[in-house]
Amino acid sequence: MADPAAHVIAGFANVSLSSLHWSHTSDACIHPEQAGLCATANGSLAQTAAAGTDAVGLEAASSRSSGQSNGSDDPAVQKFHAALSMPNIDIAQLQKLSWKGIPGKYRSTAWRLLMGYLPLNASRRGPTLLRKRREYDDWVSQTFARGEESLDRALWHQIRIDVPRTTAGSPLFQAPRVQRSLERVLYCWAARHPASGYVQGINDLLTPFFYVFLEPHLPPLPGGAAHSHPELAAAAIDTLDGAQVSAVEADSFWCLTKLLDGIQDNYTHAQPGIQRQIVKMKELVARIDSSLAAHLDTEGVEFIQFAFRWMNCLLMREVNLESTVRMWDTYLAEPDGFSSFHIYVCAAFLLKWSKELAQLDFQQIMFFLQQPPTASWSAKDVELLLSEAYMYKCLYHNAPSHYTSSAVAKR
Repeated sequence: MADPAAHVIAGFANVSLSSLHWSHTSDACIHPEQAGLCATANGSLAQTAAAGTDAVGLEAASSRSSGQSNGSDDPAVQKFHAALSMPNIDIAQLQKLSWKGIPGKYRSTAWRLLMGYLPLNASRRGPTLLRKRREYDDWVSQTFARGEESLDRALWHQIRIDVPRTTAGSPLFQAPRVQRSLERVLYCWAARHPASGYVQGINDLLTPFFYVFLEPHLPPLPGGAAHSHPELAAAAIDTLDGAQVSAVEADSFWCLTKLLDGIQDNYTHAQPGIQRQIVKMKELVARIDSSLAAHLDTEGVEFIQFAFRWMNCLLMREVNLESTVRMWDTYLAEPDGFSSFHIYVCAAFLLKWSKELAQLDFQQIMFFLQQPPTASWSAKDVELLLSEAYMYKCLYHNAPSHYTSSAVAKR
């Protein structure tokens, strides 16, 4: 028997992200450069903080990131500029604005605020940045001061293997200078979180933060264009000084830490958080599209065979980096975006290919889901996926038999 809520889905076929009403109350590495960083940590970080005491300054004071002035006619830009110029940020308003996407010139600041890394009070942001960046730089100095011989060999070896595989098609993340930064961040994080420790997938989660926090530090392009693609950022990475690289690393480290604190069960022994997410996703798909669920079952396809990576890497290996960044705008604005809401996004992602999958056998299904046709996805494709996920959340999240397909059968 079909889920009574399923027929409602047809009415949302043409729903757009801009038409949705958002409510935050719904549950809704040792390297020659490194030695210099360690030796000049305090001076460089103080210089960095002094250059931008206002944490909004890098984006809000510069129009080159988006090629637009703060007085742009774009309503979204105007709204973000107004929201981020307040002496005390209204986080609910910022979340509401961010759900539909953050203009590039404001993304770095908005992400740090939404992550809880920057204080909402403007007067506290400069001192907080100085303190947190210095703290990270001190850790790097202490951790790598005695060279690779003093590191945990197994951990260091695994990180050195994984980093070159991170966003392998991106010139930015294949740049040696960037890879050394990723190695430092990942090792420092793992060394300070022995209970969970480093596992593959965490390296992927670091890249959106690094990419977004790097952009404001890059030199202007001709005509005020933005470094809106990793290729452009890769070409400019070697123009940065050590203090700028250290600032990007520190901000990435602290935001990665906050992200992982919220989904800690995903990366502890046996990764129980991911196991639960997969079970919930399977039950949700069965409620929405019982024919697809039955076909996958008939072909012997287990959800864990494809969905584990979707949960572990937050779909980052299924869509390009720009699409991931756009998704994270919404995740950061959505309550439990990286845990609960992500389940709905994964379900919507699978259901998007329902007709294609219905014609495939086991091997074809697995190949399709491992390499979904998303290479040409634009922001509109991502926003459609997010709107569908939001629709499913509205229909099923507060349902009495939420996530429970067995309850449907009893009706």
